[in-house]
Order: sequence, then structure tokens, then C-alpha cells
Amino acid sequence: QAQLVESGGGLVQTGGSLRLSCAASGRRFSRETMAWFRQPPGKEREFVAHMTWSGSSIKYADSVKGRFTISRDNDKNMVYLQMNSLKPEDTAVYYCAAAATMQSVPGGYLFWGQGTQVTVSS
Repeated sequence: QAQLVESGGGLVQTGGSLRLSCAASGRRFSRETMAWFRQPPGKEREFVAHMTWSGSSIKYADSVKGRFTISRDNDKNMVYLQMNSLKPEDTAVYYCAAAATMQSVPGGYLFWGQGTQVTVSS
């Protein structure tokens, strides 16, 4: 059974950094678009970043552009999100997801992880 498992979340101060990891198992996701979404407290899930299987196309939400970097290692079946210059408004549960095509809406993603909490203190 295909599974995505996130790790690396935690509590960090404003301006700090975290690196999230997403480990895929049960099948290879080397041809899928991989993405990160987040869900702040009391809000809907929102797009953060995605990356095509080849890495030829990457997109970021405006709110994280210049601060976050998505990357992937297809050989290891891993996806990463490096988060720098973190702000309190980045506080959310962060989810890894996989889709057959490149898109920025949650509904298009078939595979999801369970999420990892990121809390940025002011």
C-alpha cells in the first residue's frame, strides 16, 4: 500500500529554519508531481510548493517564495521542504502529497501523508 510519511516538524523561533522530509513507500513516486500543502489552525488547506518528477518545473506560493525550497530524490523516494526565515504565520500542519499532474489544488492529489506540525513562535 502506497504511503507518504512526513517528519521534521517542530517548534522554532521566528527567523529560524526547519527541514521537512517526506518518505514514500509501497510504490515509487518518481513520475508524480510531489507537493507540500499546509493547514493553519482554523483555516483550509493551502498550497505551499510543488515539483514535477524531473524537477523541470517548480512552483511556490507567493507567501513562501524566496524562503522555502522544495527538492526531491527520486532514487530514495524522498521529498524535502527546506524552510528558512520562518514567521509565525507559517505555523500549520504540513502535508506531503503526490499527483499524476502538476496542480496547486488539494483535490487533485491522490496520495497524502498524515502531516507534521510546524509551530513558529514570535
